[in-house]
Amino acid sequence: MHLSKHVKLLGVLALSSLALAACSGGDPLASTSEGASTSTGDSANNSPIVVGSQDYYSNEIIAEIYAQALSAKGLDVKREFRIGQREAYIGEIESGKIDLFPEYSGPLLRYWDKESTATTADDVLTALKATTPQGLQVLSMAPAADQDSYTVSKAFADKWGLKNLSDITKVTDPITVAANSELESRPFGPKGLKEATDVEVKFTPIEDGGGPLTVKALKDGTVQMAIVYTASPSLAENDLVSLNDDKGLFTASNIVAIGSTDLPEEAVTTINEINSKLETDQLIQMNMKSVNDQLPADKIAEEWLSTNYTN
Repeated sequence: MHLSKHVKLLGVLALSSLALAACSGGDPLASTSEGASTSTGDSANNSPIVVGSQDYYSNEIIAEIYAQALSAKGLDVKREFRIGQREAYIGEIESGKIDLFPEYSGPLLRYWDKESTATTADDVLTALKATTPQGLQVLSMAPAADQDSYTVSKAFADKWGLKNLSDITKVTDPITVAANSELESRPFGPKGLKEATDVEVKFTPIEDGGGPLTVKALKDGTVQMAIVYTASPSLAENDLVSLNDDKGLFTASNIVAIGSTDLPEEAVTTINEINSKLETDQLIQMNMKSVNDQLPADKIAEEWLSTNYTN
């Protein structure tokens, strides 16, 4: 009985001590909470730079170049690659979930400003900087471009004497154009082509971004023109001809990096240096290594960096 009363007394004293500590602001739970908050802040300050890429092999290679270059500077990097097309990832960039992303100047400008009339590389860059949402910055523009283009087979070009886009007025046979279904509603799609050249074309969707199915359709004559990127290795390998855009239908599509304004200065400097060295012919060669040699993006990026970037 005496032992039981003693234990109860100790319990009361212990509870009283905790109550006094709480009144004096010395609550250990409050102290822990403050410590956790401080730790979270430190973690946020030291959080990795999230580098993203489109679901497009060429874009992934550029993103991997960025990631490896930043890692070599001692910066912590997290990769979020192959996350879809512009409609899927722009929200992630705008919300700050992705810190750095290789983009294409003209198409990105048209995404943010559908009414923009800028077409040349410099004008597009100026307009892009003016329309970029708050919290984001446009890093330097690379000489390298991966441009949408109306493409034909060499046999079709030779038959009708096609070199420039305006030359399609010479074609007296019906023309069917192939591309991803989005082309039908884009400014440089069939309606834009009609306005620029007064040539009416039919449209058939082929959903491979100018890939093997599109190339096959051009070669076997199922379609006469198609959208194929100018840095695609399939152009030279399949005797395809990109028609010179003498009508200014497409906007310049140079590689630019979109980044958070919170990026460390060293990261911004590094990416600007990378972009200054990235040329179109190099991009084509890297794309060939991906498509033909089936090399992974990290290996291609490593080879480019060892040859072109030694800082």
